Amino acid sequence: MTGCEKKNKRSAPAKDVVSDGVVRPVLTLADFGPPPMPKWEELKRAVRAFMPWGSRLVKVRPTIGIIPVADGRPGAYEDNVARTWIMVQKVYELILKNVRLPDGMPPYIVVAPEIVYGARTGAACQVYFQKMGVSSVIWVSRSWAYSDELMAACIGIGSSEWQQAAYGLNQTDRPGAVWLKAFTAAMDEKRRPIFSIYSPNLEDEEGPLNDYVATRIVRFARCAATVAALRGSNYLEVGGVSMGIIGSDNVRNPVGQQFGMGIASFDMVGLQTLKKRRFYDHEAVDAAVRHTQANHKINPGSGTRPLPLPDLLRECAIQTVMVRDLMIGNGKLADPVYAKKHGFKPDVELAQGCNAIAAGTQGQRQHTDGYPNFDFTEAVLCSSWDWDGPRQPFINATENDGKNGLGMCIAHHLSGGLAQLFADIRTNWDPESIKKATGISVKRVAPGGVIDKRNSGAGALDYAVNPYEVIGLDPEDTTAQQLAARLQDDKSAHAALIKAAQAATVWEGANLTYFPGDGLSSSYSTPGTFPMTAYRLNCVGSMWTLSVVEGDVVQLPAKVVTHISRVTDATWPESYWAPRGMSSFDYMRRIGPNHDANSFGLIGADWITLAAMLRIPVDMHNVPAEQIFRPTIWERFGGDDFRVCEKLGPLYV
Repeated sequence: MTGCEKKNKRSAPAKDVVSDGVVRPVLTLADFGPPPMPKWEELKRAVRAFMPWGSRLVKVRPTIGIIPVADGRPGAYEDNVARTWIMVQKVYELILKNVRLPDGMPPYIVVAPEIVYGARTGAACQVYFQKMGVSSVIWVSRSWAYSDELMAACIGIGSSEWQQAAYGLNQTDRPGAVWLKAFTAAMDEKRRPIFSIYSPNLEDEEGPLNDYVATRIVRFARCAATVAALRGSNYLEVGGVSMGIIGSDNVRNPVGQQFGMGIASFDMVGLQTLKKRRFYDHEAVDAAVRHTQANHKINPGSGTRPLPLPDLLRECAIQTVMVRDLMIGNGKLADPVYAKKHGFKPDVELAQGCNAIAAGTQGQRQHTDGYPNFDFTEAVLCSSWDWDGPRQPFINATENDGKNGLGMCIAHHLSGGLAQLFADIRTNWDPESIKKATGISVKRVAPGGVIDKRNSGAGALDYAVNPYEVIGLDPEDTTAQQLAARLQDDKSAHAALIKAAQAATVWEGANLTYFPGDGLSSSYSTPGTFPMTAYRLNCVGSMWTLSVVEGDVVQLPAKVVTHISRVTDATWPESYWAPRGMSSFDYMRRIGPNHDANSFGLIGADWITLAAMLRIPVDMHNVPAEQIFRPTIWERFGGDDFRVCEKLGPLYV
C-alpha cells in the first residue's frame, strides 16, 4: 500500500497501487522529458478508422489524489511520518471500498510521491497529479504543517478546477486541526472552496476512521468523481425543444460554464435519413426485437393502428439502437465487411457518435405526428439491462428535457449507477380528493397526499418493481449506493429484478391522440413502499438552481390506483410518491417545472455537496441539517447559498 511501503524512506522509490489493481511506479523527473516528434510521413499516409476505447466514453477516468502533509522540521517530520501514512492508507482504502462509478468500478486513486512538507515536494506532487489526470484532491495531516507558504505549488496554475478537501486529525499530541484551520482560512482568502473534514470527537489512531469522518470523505469523493465524469462529456440533443417547453431547453454556454459539458445536436430528420440508408446496427435491432417478443407482454391496442405490431416493434428497436449509437458510437458502422453484409455504406464519421454521457429525444410533435414515439427508446435505454443482458443505463430524457437529463446523469453517478426515473409531476392527490373520488381513506399511508408521477409513456423498467423487496434488502438500512453495488456484484439479484420488472411491464400501443404515429409505451405501477429522492435542475435567466426533496414511493389501495389510472392514462407508467416533511401540494407548489427526475434511495445530501462543487445554489430541499456538507467558504457568507455561488461564479470559465 502506498505510504506504508515508504514510511521513513523519504527518498526511496515507491509503488502506487491504482484502483484498477495495476501497480504503477511513482514517476520521477525522468518521466517528464520532451515528447517524441510526430512521425509525419506515417501520419500523412494513415487511413481513417474507428478508434476503439476501453470504456463507453472517450475521456479520462475520474482520478482522486491524496496529499499527505506534515511539519518539515527535523524531528517533527520523523515523529509524524509513519502515522501520517497510516492515515493516508485508511483514506485510500475507504474510498476504494465505498466509492463506485456507474460501471461498478472505483475511480482511480493516486497518492503524492512523498509527504509534502515544502515548496519542492509540493511542486513534485502538482506535476505528478497533472500527469495522472487528477481532478480532485484530499489533503491529509495529523500535525501542523506550513499551510499556504509551503504548499502553494500544489494548488497553483492548472488546478483551479480541482475539487479540494482537507482532513485534519482530531488528536492531542500534534493536533491536525491547527493545520486544518490555517489551511482552510488560506483557501477561503483565495476564494478556493475547500471541504473541511474534522471529527467532533477525539479520534483513535489505532482504529478505523469514525463514521463522521468516513461519511464526509466518501461523500466528497463520490461527488468529486461525478463532477469529473461530467467534465468534457456531451449532452446529445436528438431534435430541439419539445412542444415549446422552453424550461426543458439546454443553452450551450451555461451548460459549459456550470458543468464543463458540451451540447451535441442531431436533427430528428436525420434519424429517418439513417433509416433509409439502412445505417444502423442490424444485429442489435434483431436482438432487441427477439428479446422483447420473448420476454415482454405487448398490447398493441384496439382498432385501426398506423402500423402492424411486427413493423411497429422493429421501428421502435431501430430508433433505440440509433439513439444509443449516436450517443457513444459503434465501430460496426465503420466496418466495410459488416456494412456490406447488411446493405449499407460504412461511414467512419457517423460511426463516432457524440461522446454523450446523456441524451434526450424531442419526439413531440413534429416526429411523433408521423412516426413512432420514443417511449420504447427512452424506457429501454434508461433501464439497467437490454437485449444483451445487464448493463449500465444510458441516460435518455423524455421530450428532450435537458435539465432533467443532466440531473438524471448526475444522480445516476451519485447513486453508484442506479437507473433513474423521468416523470411528469402529473397530479397532486390529497387525502380528501382521494376519499371523495373513491370512498377510500389513505390518511394512514399518505397523510400529506401523493404526487402522481406518470411519464407520458416512458419510464425505466427498474421502477416497475420494488427492488428492495425483490432482492431481499431492508430499504431503511440500505443506501442507494449499497443497492447499486448489490445489483452490480450479485448477478442472481439483478436477474431477479429483471425478471420481475419484465413481468410487471406491459408495452401498450401509444395513445393515438397524443402520438398519431404510434409507439409502444411502458405501462406499470410501481409497487410497495421505499425511499425515493426527487430532484430538478432549473434556470433563472442564466443562473442554475437545484431542487432536491427526499420522500417515499407509496403503496395506495388497488381501487385507488385503478381509479387514478383510469381518469389519467392507464397506458403510462405510474409511481405514487410522498415527500418527507411537507405535503404533496407543498412540493407541487414549490417545484419549478412540469417534470422532475427520481432515484431509488435517499441521495439528497450527496446532491447538496455536488451542487456546492458546481456553485449551484439550492432553492428547495428537505435534507437534515446535520447531513449537509459544504466548503468552509459557505460559513464566511453566513451560509447564504445564493450569495456565495454568485460571488464564486461558475466552476468553468
